[in-house]
Amino acid sequence: MSLFDPRVSRLAKLLVNHSIKAKKGDRAIIAADYAAKPLVKEVYKELLLAGASEIRVHYDFEDQWSARYYSELNEVFYKYASEKQLTSFPKTALYEIKNSDVWVAIRATANTRGLTNIDPVKISTRAKVVRPLIDWRVEKTRWIITNFPVESLAQEADMSLSDYEDFVYAGTIGINWNELYKEQEKLRKIVDRTKEVQIVGIDTDLTLNIQGRKAVNGSGQFNMPDGEVFTSVVEDSTNGFISYSYPALYSGKEFHAVRLEFKKGKVVSATATKGEKDLNKILDIDPGGRYIGEFGIGNNFKINRFVKDILFDEKIGGTVHLALGKGYKETLSKNKSALHWDMIKNLRESGELWFDGKLVQKNGKWLIKL
Repeated sequence: MSLFDPRVSRLAKLLVNHSIKAKKGDRAIIAADYAAKPLVKEVYKELLLAGASEIRVHYDFEDQWSARYYSELNEVFYKYASEKQLTSFPKTALYEIKNSDVWVAIRATANTRGLTNIDPVKISTRAKVVRPLIDWRVEKTRWIITNFPVESLAQEADMSLSDYEDFVYAGTIGINWNELYKEQEKLRKIVDRTKEVQIVGIDTDLTLNIQGRKAVNGSGQFNMPDGEVFTSVVEDSTNGFISYSYPALYSGKEFHAVRLEFKKGKVVSATATKGEKDLNKILDIDPGGRYIGEFGIGNNFKINRFVKDILFDEKIGGTVHLALGKGYKETLSKNKSALHWDMIKNLRESGELWFDGKLVQKNGKWLIKL
């Protein structure tokens, strides 16, 4: 009989009580990979204790929930679906999410590269179709996404399973989220007062305008782990160039040494040493795919290494990320797209972050008091 890791229970309590703030009468959906069953059971229990009136569990991230993440069903879908099936809207799934209050996603994929050989045009096409479903879930429900540590995710991160477990739990239950919220609230207010941001680093000199947009304090409400402050960008304001420090990941594909050049907000040149053709296919998904929807600042310093998982990587303390495509309504973004693709710039080595001509972060360390 295997020993139960008490950290699983602590994470479940954090998700239910801090992240989604479950309450009596909630109708909840748990969408999870089957390997996440230990955490699913604990979340299920905590939802019951919170008074949820209905809890539905979906194992194996079905296609209607995400067009990007791998599951065995997604792989089969993309290989065998006809054009009509690929573009068919999941009405039943929309009905279900419209009649739910809470959505908990727990990822524990058995194969992080299962969609690598799928045509990105198919994935982009499906992303357009299911976008209204995702938008409803994001805007109308209380939701949270997290990982359950499994061998495949540990291997992707170049860690043993025990080391990866320690890494995951350090970045989640190892943080005082109320304290981090207070710290990031100071940063959020600074970002809201800022007009121009400049990012300087290795093969990078990029300026963008965030005036009139609204920053958000990411402290465990929608992602776990969390630890970022993000906002949107005036759509036609970005100029310059940026070279990304880590591979950009999209549906199991890796894009190496991505370099983007911007003129009046638009990506006018996108190159990569690996995957350049598919990179441009993805950016051409729709007119908004080549514009920035989000500018984010990673501020979780317990996440200190790249693990090929955007849920963690965009939170790395001392990094920034820019998402091409759809921006969030709460940040007052006007950019619309089926795409939302985060790419990360590490500023911990020869990097600088400037707000309105003032150097606020150098080599990943804050020069302002938070």
